[in-house]
Amino acid sequence: MSAETDTEAATTANLTGVTPSSLKTTLTEKLDAQYVEIEDQSGGCGQSFQAVVVSPLFNKKNSLARHRLVNSALKAEIAAIHAWTSKCFTPEEWQQKQES
Repeated sequence: MSAETDTEAATTANLTGVTPSSLKTTLTEKLDAQYVEIEDQSGGCGQSFQAVVVSPLFNKKNSLARHRLVNSALKAEIAAIHAWTSKCFTPEEWQQKQES
């Protein structure tokens, strides 16, 4: 679902209340995230997001447990949008990824 105009995109984002900055704020606060990158893949209508989340809370957790933490933190937001994809890293994993 992609908005045809910038006005439609802004209206849809306002109706859901979900923006890249609101997602970033929520993840930073609820998961003690050290780095959060949010990309709106819906052309600005706020219906499809991709994220990179780096948090020490992911230590000793497998991929499924990490995604469950993120999805739990964003339960209301995820219910209001069409698509959500996240990549979750510990600070150490993120540092290694940046160095490679």
